[in-house]
Amino acid sequence: MALTRDEREEFLARPHIAALAVTDPRGRGPLVVPIWYHYEPGGKPWVLTGAGSLKARAIAAATRFTLMVEQTEPTYRYVSVEGPVALLEPGSEDAARALAARYLPPEKVDGFVASTAGAEEVVIHLEPEHWLSGDLGALR
Repeated sequence: MALTRDEREEFLARPHIAALAVTDPRGRGPLVVPIWYHYEPGGKPWVLTGAGSLKARAIAAATRFTLMVEQTEPTYRYVSVEGPVALLEPGSEDAARALAARYLPPEKVDGFVASTAGAEEVVIHLEPEHWLSGDLGALR
């Protein structure tokens, strides 16, 4: 059964690890990799990655990508959101801190931010255009 808009936004707002999928510019199958993401209900999901990474280059070439998150224990749920790039901007300490605070315990955030200092990164915002979702727990 598909999730309601509120259910899918609340689910996506939790700190799941996403699978990022994008057309691979090398002519292979889609590039699918795990990634941290940031999302607040009603907003645009975003990711932080190395400016020269394959992910960043593939997204720049395709101009769109997909994020899919799942919960693998009862109740089994997933949300997939796909759309064009809404904004691509240089990475920042603030972006690194916001992402780290979402996934790491407070005492680890400063260390993560320090580990990204000096790295050329980009923040890529997704304009949600297509949603898929499901709660498979209803099948039990």
